[in-house]
Amino acid sequence: MTGFEGSFLGAADKISPKATMECKICWTPYDPTEGDDTRQVEPGTPFTDLPHDWSCPNCSAPKEQFMVLEDPGQDELRAEAEIKAATDRLVADFSEVWHSTMRGMPIVNKALRVEAVGFRRHEGRIIGVLVSPWFMNLILLPDGEAWSELKAGEKEVVAFPSGDYEFIHNTREMTGGYKACSLFSPMGDFTSQKDATDVARAVMAAIFDPEHRADTDRAADIRAARVVELAETEPLIDQPPTRRTLITGGLYEGGETR
Repeated sequence: MTGFEGSFLGAADKISPKATMECKICWTPYDPTEGDDTRQVEPGTPFTDLPHDWSCPNCSAPKEQFMVLEDPGQDELRAEAEIKAATDRLVADFSEVWHSTMRGMPIVNKALRVEAVGFRRHEGRIIGVLVSPWFMNLILLPDGEAWSELKAGEKEVVAFPSGDYEFIHNTREMTGGYKACSLFSPMGDFTSQKDATDVARAVMAAIFDPEHRADTDRAADIRAARVVELAETEPLIDQPPTRRTLITGGLYEGGETR
């Protein structure tokens, strides 16, 4: 939506999908839960997704003349913006490493790029998976607190519904302090960015699933369901890793450290 004269001076990205809008000419509301029968707009259609030529069903005023009446999704929108800002810094930091240092290294997978996947809030922190051409890590970022004093290399065990995972502390210029748990390194088994991000999303689902908690040191298969789902198309790797292998980036196999 461009040329918007209503709320936020045209910044449609500040209006959530739940926003009820109101025509400032005739005060007719647009409620996304109801849609608009006059233009065959289905219930559940956000105001920002309306056709560009949609107009007020009462006075025919264009979309640009509508203002926010109420927006119960503002808190969610603000939270999403904060997470995006944090992950944008993270991606920028490691993209700089990729272009300045890692691009010529033999361990990198040039089919991949730096991407933040599935980041969300959890117990006062922001968590997600960072994919890069040379590693895939589970990342913890601070949420409203300062981690600038973290000492690089220190270890911390963090509990999730699926078990306890070891994170290593670090800091970077743009990101500041963060904590990382290795999943894969190097990344040679992945044939495309989609393969890598599919695995990253599977990880994000599995760590919050208590059914993946193993009786003995996380030896269950975290990705079994995803591997079965993809088996009829193109497998991600030759041998699906155990849950232990996934979390330690392949450094632990068969009960012995390699």
